[in-house]
Amino acid sequence: MTQPPRSPYPSGATGPRTVEQRWVQFYRYGPYAVLTLSTALSAVAAGRLMTAGEVYVAGVLVVAGYGLQLWWGGIRPGTAQGAPAGVAYYVLRFVLSFALSWLNPFFAIYACLGYFDVEPLLPKRFVRVGLLATAVTLAGSQSGGLPPASPLNWVAFGALYLLNASLTLFFWHVGMREEEKARIQVATIAELERTNIRLEEAMAENAALHAQLLVQAREAGVDDERRRLAAEIHDTLAQGLTGIIAQLQVVTSVSDRDPETARVHLERAAALARHSLGEARRSVHNLAPAALDHDELAGALEKTVAGWAEQHRVRADFTVTGTAEPVHDEIAATLLRIAGEALANAGRHAGASRVGVTLSFMDDELTLDVRDDGCGFDPAATAPAGRAGGFGLGGMRARAERIAGAVEVESEPGGGTAVSARVPLVRHP
Repeated sequence: MTQPPRSPYPSGATGPRTVEQRWVQFYRYGPYAVLTLSTALSAVAAGRLMTAGEVYVAGVLVVAGYGLQLWWGGIRPGTAQGAPAGVAYYVLRFVLSFALSWLNPFFAIYACLGYFDVEPLLPKRFVRVGLLATAVTLAGSQSGGLPPASPLNWVAFGALYLLNASLTLFFWHVGMREEEKARIQVATIAELERTNIRLEEAMAENAALHAQLLVQAREAGVDDERRRLAAEIHDTLAQGLTGIIAQLQVVTSVSDRDPETARVHLERAAALARHSLGEARRSVHNLAPAALDHDELAGALEKTVAGWAEQHRVRADFTVTGTAEPVHDEIAATLLRIAGEALANAGRHAGASRVGVTLSFMDDELTLDVRDDGCGFDPAATAPAGRAGGFGLGGMRARAERIAGAVEVESEPGGGTAVSARVPLVRHP
């Protein structure tokens, strides 16, 4: 009782035979076959059920039915659902089938067509009317013909009409529900297809972004490694070469009058060269400073401060506050490098007579303070700490920031310098 979708194949087209195509064929040729069948059966029983005048009237009505079907077959392909032409065809056919069933109950076979195409032909609000009207014709023929001839026939007609109407409406509701379910499934499939298309586009975009991120990560890794090696070279080779040059200058100035002192400074220069070479190799392999091989951070810092004091002949004091404990290798290496750079700056630029280094262990923070009484400087006049490839103060800040720490510098011309590094206290696993 619901119209199937229109066939996707035009007349004469080849393709698989579908249920929709079979319904199209039924709507085109079925009414002729049903009208012919009902006419043949009615003709067989005409002698008992119809008078001669009724046979003549029935013949005229049958011809009119064929003519109506020819007219409808010509305009049906271009007629929209619920169009006035379809309503007119349905009403005229109902009138003809009702009149023919009044003359002969066997014509109710022709009236059955009203069950099959009521939905595509009538507007939705009139579908029930068409079904109930068709049920009148069917119930009349089933109860012995129209009009009912006796009270018993009237009772039978009423009961059969209720049965026909109930079954018709029930199956129509079932058909509507199935049709709605099919529409929902079609909409769901269409939405899934659109979602799949969007997912494919998103996956393609993600693949392109992933490739771009890989390139950027590779470039960032190369830049980071370049900055690391530059900082390591500055903190190891550059400081070592500076120390070697200083020792050799002493040798040059005293070699003629004090060979023993010259020999001591030559040995120091050789030791610095060997130490710098070892540190350079460790830097290439991204290893911790050699001072941390056998000592914890506090011990390594104490030896570094003592070695610097001996090399520069400047008083340097080292102090530990709080409870010293082992810290993560990266934390220890970072603070040791910052201390070395701060001491190197004090030795090269400050002209200090006294230096103090303090390592403070707190609950969740580790602080390194390097103070000197040198000439000081204006921190605002130095290069920005965040410049790419920066060394000195910028390098110290970059090292601290790499482990979520920070470096602060306080200084003024003639007032000495204080470098303070604060990093998270990450204990050794």
